[in-house]
Amino acid sequence: MAERLKARGLLGEMAAEFAGTMILILFGVGVVAQVAAAEIGDHDSIAWAWGLGVTLGVYVAARISGAHLNPAVTIALAAFQGFSWRKVAPYALAQTLGAFVAALIVRFNYAEVLAKADPGFTIKTQGVFSTLPGNGTLPVGTWGAFRDQIIGTAILLFLILAITDMRNNAPLANLAPVVIGLLVVAIGMAWGTNAGYAINPARDLGPRLASFLTGYETAWQDQYGQLYFWVPIVAPIIGGLIGAALYQLLVGRFLPVDDDTEPGRVPEKTSYETV
Repeated sequence: MAERLKARGLLGEMAAEFAGTMILILFGVGVVAQVAAAEIGDHDSIAWAWGLGVTLGVYVAARISGAHLNPAVTIALAAFQGFSWRKVAPYALAQTLGAFVAALIVRFNYAEVLAKADPGFTIKTQGVFSTLPGNGTLPVGTWGAFRDQIIGTAILLFLILAITDMRNNAPLANLAPVVIGLLVVAIGMAWGTNAGYAINPARDLGPRLASFLTGYETAWQDQYGQLYFWVPIVAPIIGGLIGAALYQLLVGRFLPVDDDTEPGRVPEKTSYETV
């Protein structure tokens, strides 16, 4: 089976998605641990570190896999941009595993400060690893968070497609990862209140599982005691499909078709790339 995957290139793509998502989470979950447990930094540092984590993760994986780093992106590309459906489950698995391993590293590294800040490993620091409605403190419920994640991920996918569409006015000189990172910073600053802008099932599920296995017994619940883990999985997928559909409806279908590169992949070599 491994040889078959390697022969088709899928094993390499999964490895790249694993590595890229791991880099993303090392910076994203790491900065939240620093702010929540050590009180170093604030909301703005969280937003910037997540955005920079996205940028760096994309640079790691872009040439090999397209650097989706997000099952919502992978599913939306398959539904509306012709990405292969047979790759969706392997990509999502690799992304989630990358997020899981990165969260374990953060949990290990920040073990002492997390224990000091929250000896019982409760809701107080659960948000280091996974999202909560209203970030665990504000009066937002399950469905408010669900709505928020649909909107936030729709924005994400609409703009990712606009930024990466080579038929459109795409960023030149390999700057697309930087612009996508800035997009995540902007979403964090404008859409981070109601649900912590997970906008990525792997980003939430992998670290949530890691926190559960390392002492956070209520990891699957929100501050109200309700099962919440499914919201940042289901809502971003719905939102991603909506965002991709809107891009295709409002922009994509009006652009000329002149590129045969597989959707979600970086072109092999173009005039705008650096040498």
